[in-house]
Amino acid sequence: MRPLSSATGQHLQGLMTDTAILERTNDAASAQRAPVRKDDAAMLKAAASLTRDLNQPKSAIYWADMLGSALIGYAGLFAAMLVRSTPLALAAALVAILALYRAGSFIHELTHIKKGAVKGFRFVWNLVVGVPLLIPSFMYEGVHNQHHAKTYYGTADDPEYLPLALMQPWTLPVFLIAAALAPVGMLIRFGILAPLSMLSPKLRSIVVGRYSGLQINPKFVRSRPEGEFARDWALQECAASVWAIALIAMVVAGVVPLRDFLIFLGVTSGVMFLNQVRTLVAHLWENDGEPMSVTAQFLDSVNVPPPGTLPALWAPVGLRYHALHHLLPGLPYHALGEAHRRLCRELESGSVYHASSHRGLSPLAVRLAASTWRGPRKA
Repeated sequence: MRPLSSATGQHLQGLMTDTAILERTNDAASAQRAPVRKDDAAMLKAAASLTRDLNQPKSAIYWADMLGSALIGYAGLFAAMLVRSTPLALAAALVAILALYRAGSFIHELTHIKKGAVKGFRFVWNLVVGVPLLIPSFMYEGVHNQHHAKTYYGTADDPEYLPLALMQPWTLPVFLIAAALAPVGMLIRFGILAPLSMLSPKLRSIVVGRYSGLQINPKFVRSRPEGEFARDWALQECAASVWAIALIAMVVAGVVPLRDFLIFLGVTSGVMFLNQVRTLVAHLWENDGEPMSVTAQFLDSVNVPPPGTLPALWAPVGLRYHALHHLLPGLPYHALGEAHRRLCRELESGSVYHASSHRGLSPLAVRLAASTWRGPRKA
């Protein structure tokens, strides 16, 4: 889920810090620093050949993981609403945030698995997670694939890229605050703007182009959907709008207590904020807009592999292997760990593959923050 990308706190930073130490060779570190002008053919060949048998998604894993995470998340959410002890309510809300964040992260898998590979999964995910959290899958499908286009990555045409490392220091807190406010924005988008846009073609163009993608590039304008996807978009948007309007009406009428509504907003805000924290360290964000080779794209992306365990919380559903995912975007999330182990065994220590592995969230965040205090700068 990319804020969840426009469309994923610091008080959790201590919890999320990965204390594992990953040793890197001098050769690998040098490879990371060196400019990449062409692709590493040996790495790309190994990545393709060693993982051919891992490409099939396992339906049982997808269903059990997503539904189990959603069940735990909603149980935590309702527990936070029902208990009157503040410490217990906060603990339940934390469980809800972590579990619903994991369930929501399957929106990323929906953009990569072939339609019908896990039958019914897209529909049920939208029913259980996407619509209730106001992040239906059309907000990501058709957007995220451009982030993986070889000639788009890191350029102005990439909806999920900003050269954050080259920008002003104030952009980082703004980046995080925007995610925390996203649930309110989604209520406005689906509860107010979507219905009104049906009456105004001009407003509809704005809603479709500017407010229909989970993206971080403010210059990206989305095109109108076509064909079967247009039908899916319409159904999902209608369902999300009905839910948003009903929720607002129930709060105004007193059917849903204001306290419960604020807890719901707080939990969904926590989900989006946590996703944005992960997004902040998913890449190094050092490209200045020029097209990059596949290897350069890989090195601008981040793996946070074991032995650390905390990335399972802040980078779930395979997102801890984000660099590997950019090499093999079609590989299902449950196969990325095995693919990483195979490549580590096969590729020598000097391979650039090892240069994509990092210690954890805190060192990456510190590196990014430090980069914003150095030039060149972008507004």
